[in-house]
Amino acid sequence: MRNALKAALQEKNKGELTIAGQLVHNPQTVKKLLDYGIQMIDNFSSINKIKTKRVMITAHGAPKKIKTLLKKEGFTVEDATCPLVSKVHKTIKNMVKKGLYPVVIGHPEHVEVKGIRGDLKDSFVVFNEDDLSKLENLNKKRLGIVSQTTNEPEVVEKLVEKIKALKNVEYVEFANTVCKPTRDRQKAVDELAKEVEMMIVIGGYNSSNTKKLLKICEKRNIPGHHIENSSELKKEWFKDIKSVGITAGTSTPLEVIEEVHEK
Repeated sequence: MRNALKAALQEKNKGELTIAGQLVHNPQTVKKLLDYGIQMIDNFSSINKIKTKRVMITAHGAPKKIKTLLKKEGFTVEDATCPLVSKVHKTIKNMVKKGLYPVVIGHPEHVEVKGIRGDLKDSFVVFNEDDLSKLENLNKKRLGIVSQTTNEPEVVEKLVEKIKALKNVEYVEFANTVCKPTRDRQKAVDELAKEVEMMIVIGGYNSSNTKKLLKICEKRNIPGHHIENSSELKKEWFKDIKSVGITAGTSTPLEVIEEVHEK
C-alpha cells in the first residue's frame, strides 16, 4: 500500500494520473492525492471519464481484461496490485485449469473479490454461513477455494471446514490467501485486547481490514472505538479506563497514529 502511494506521488504523475478505485482508505492521504492533482474514479465502469494519460490500478487489483482494455484505449497503465493479491488471481486460475469450481471467501462487493472473479467464466462467493446452502445447491463436486486477503483467518478456516462437509462435495483444494501482514496484525490485536480495557482503532471508515480489527475487540468483549483521526476522540470514552490499546489499519499514516497517541 505504501509503495503504491509513493508511486502515485511521483513528479511525473502530478495532474497526469487517474486512480481507479481507492488507493488508500485514509481520508488524510486521499486529500493529499487530490491536492497533488491526481484524479479518481470509483471503478472501471467509468473508463470514459478518464482524462489523463496514465491510469493506476490499486493494490486491490483488477481483472486482466480490464488492463488489456485500458492499454487498447491508449492509456499507460501503472499496476500497483499487491503481489499477494496477484498471487490469489494466479492461484484461482490454476485451480480452474485443474477442473475445480472456483469459490472465493470474501465480501461479494469488495473490489478485490470483484477483481479475482473478473476473469473467471463462473465462480461463487461465500461471505458467511448463509451462503453455504446456495453453494450446496450448485451441486459442484470438486472445489478450489481462495480467500480475500484481508479476511479473518479463523472465519475463513471455519467456513472451509463447513464447505468440505457439504453434501455432494467430494474434493476441496484450499489455498490460504489471507496475507501474512494481515494475519500478524489481527493476531497482535487479539493479544493486546486481552491486556487492556479499551481499544482505539484508527483507519478509514470504509477500510475492510480496519473493520476486522474492530471485530476482534468485539469478540474480546472490550469497548472498541473506530476513528479516522485524533479530533474524533471523546473524553467520556476514557472515564474509569486505566489501560488503552491503539491499533490501526494498514493504510493509516504513521503521523495520524502518533497524533492519536499523543492526544
